Amino acid sequence: MILEIKEISKSYGTKQALKSFSAKLENGIYGLLGANGAGKSTLMRILCSLQKSDTGEVLCDGESIAIMQERYYDRLGYLPQKLGYYPDFTVWDYLQYIARLKGIAETELHSEIEKVLQVVNLTNEITTKMKKLSGGMRQRVGIAQALLHNPQILILDEPTAGLDPLERGSLRDFLGEFGQGRIILYSTHIVSDIEHTAEHLLIMKEGNLICSGEREAVLRSLEGKVWECHVDAEQAEHLKQQYCVCNTRTEKSGVIVRLVADEPPCAQAEAAGHTLEDVYFYMLYKGEKA
Repeated sequence: MILEIKEISKSYGTKQALKSFSAKLENGIYGLLGANGAGKSTLMRILCSLQKSDTGEVLCDGESIAIMQERYYDRLGYLPQKLGYYPDFTVWDYLQYIARLKGIAETELHSEIEKVLQVVNLTNEITTKMKKLSGGMRQRVGIAQALLHNPQILILDEPTAGLDPLERGSLRDFLGEFGQGRIILYSTHIVSDIEHTAEHLLIMKEGNLICSGEREAVLRSLEGKVWECHVDAEQAEHLKQQYCVCNTRTEKSGVIVRLVADEPPCAQAEAAGHTLEDVYFYMLYKGEKA
């Protein structure tokens, strides 16, 4: 399956949320990284036909999703950033309601719901009202409804919001298995959520796609360019003015500055292993240094 995004643009008044965004997604897990306000949610709503773009189109296996409509929706699972629900519905009521909206046959409805409840570990909460759930548990219900009907395209907008570290790890493990033979687009601004799960990366900034490619290829772009400099406070400030600094930490003996540079930036610089967080930070801020 191929999902092709062709020259998508979208504006809200004078603010342009997406600027000629183009990408081709094939089977696999795609991590969509970007700061809040980068345009990730707008892109996802357009991919789910919840919003129309100003220009461009989205194709599924070469056919416009605007023409496909129901045939496209049957393949789609979506977790929005903010899950809408009826507060007095129980977990079972809610999933039953969503299952019927998705057209799941009555003969399959119970088994489908039980299956997704097991995935998100909520089988003991089926009689709990949605308004009584914690934020993390409600997010797990949201993930469950997205998985109903075994979608071939799964779009998740900030799926780990409200989840504790154990729940986040379980979700990553599940997606790694579920992603075989499917397209999963996973939006987040938390790098660790996708560092070892996503096979492909898309990095957005201010509505633009500024980096895309296979994870290992993107990581290699900073090979040999990340340094840690053990300096005093004055030198640290100087480095911050000149280089893309990923982070700093203060110790009793001075300040350790982690930064990106083509060559050693100072005499105290030591080569450091590069991470996806270094790449992400560099891609977002490299154009802001004089």
